[in-house]
Amino acid sequence: MKKQYLIFCFISFLNMSAQDHFSGINLSNRVGLLNASVNPAELSNLSSKYEVNLFSASVNVANDKIGFSDIINGENIEDLLFKGNDPVNMRIDAEVYGPGFAMRWNKWAFGFSTKAAAKLNFIDIDPKLADAINSNNIVGSSTVSNNYNQRLNGTSWGEVGFSVSRNIFENEKHKFNAGATLKLLFPGSYTNLGVDKFAGTINNIGAEAYLNDSQANINIAYSGNFNDGFTDFNNYSESVFGKLNGVATDFGVNYQWKDKDSYKLNAGLAVRNIGGMTFEDDANSSTDYALNIQSTLANPNGLALSQFQDATNLQEVETILQNDGYLTKTESNQSFKINLPTVFSAYADIKVIPKLFVALYTQQKLGDDNKDNQITTQNVVSITPRFSLKNYEIYSSWADNEISGITGGFGFRVYGFYMGSSSVITALTSDSKQADFYIGYRLGLK
Repeated sequence: MKKQYLIFCFISFLNMSAQDHFSGINLSNRVGLLNASVNPAELSNLSSKYEVNLFSASVNVANDKIGFSDIINGENIEDLLFKGNDPVNMRIDAEVYGPGFAMRWNKWAFGFSTKAAAKLNFIDIDPKLADAINSNNIVGSSTVSNNYNQRLNGTSWGEVGFSVSRNIFENEKHKFNAGATLKLLFPGSYTNLGVDKFAGTINNIGAEAYLNDSQANINIAYSGNFNDGFTDFNNYSESVFGKLNGVATDFGVNYQWKDKDSYKLNAGLAVRNIGGMTFEDDANSSTDYALNIQSTLANPNGLALSQFQDATNLQEVETILQNDGYLTKTESNQSFKINLPTVFSAYADIKVIPKLFVALYTQQKLGDDNKDNQITTQNVVSITPRFSLKNYEIYSSWADNEISGITGGFGFRVYGFYMGSSSVITALTSDSKQADFYIGYRLGLK
């Protein structure tokens, strides 16, 4: 099972490309629906009276072990992932915006948006335990003990958003706006394996790795297409929009220090993704277990880890542990609520000289990634210098990401078409641990 996860991540890193979607274009002074996705109060700053979003997509990968140069040089990916004692973290994240519309009307502005989202996350995976399961690569005996929750987590869902913004105050020099977005959530598929406070011993006996004297609290959950596994891309693309079963909200405020052309300063604060969605289906399962692996007459060496290498989904993992008698059920539900990744964001876009702007941005998560019911994200701080004309724009976004570290990229806009990456420069010139790409087209109508 682990080997399939690794192959999937490797392919994704090569072909997709981390958590700050549409970096650079989403703070453009050509204001549109992407700006409102960062802060709904930006709708009152729409550059056109009417805005139509036709299509936009962003795909991101970030990790803390594998650099771009490692892939180019043909290094063994599995060896790099499990090297050292630090936990393995990886985030694979995609957003696709469909048809959207926004308009200004007197002091009000309104917006409508559609979005599909998918995430696959590896959170604080212990490298010794993962290596033993994946390859039996254990010599002698190794003790594993940690006080955090290791998670493999996959989620897909759809959103329909309704936004409103109002200009609160405006004169020749200053402008204040406030806005909110209500998101209707359509849960698609979900899966989670959480292994909390794991402690145990891995022994190599006759070229086989065994786990013994082990305890942990385990959550195993699955819903929708992910019952059959969550490393197949088709399981995400075919199960994004389910039935309406959740709501979330965004709130934001915005300030502009105006000048003749546009502004000297555009700044904002927002809290986004407050809420969650409930997965309900007769085939769903979310079960908490107490894991206790000890030697028995039937299994004197403990649990043989090679049993998991052919498992394709969490139901098979669950069955193996149940059949060996190592799991004690503590709680089980067919309906379970999952929280969106709530974030606080702040930004300031500053005019340095005419046509040259510098945008500062930070995103800080408010949820706890170690909780089994939490969809994850990562903290980001970025700076984006941007040369901007009415119909043309070029920019370079540089960020410090919680998982992947320093990244730098490039993007451009020509009329309504835009394309970019916040990591292409560092991927080509240094050992970047992130890859991302976005593209889209929108129309502004007077």
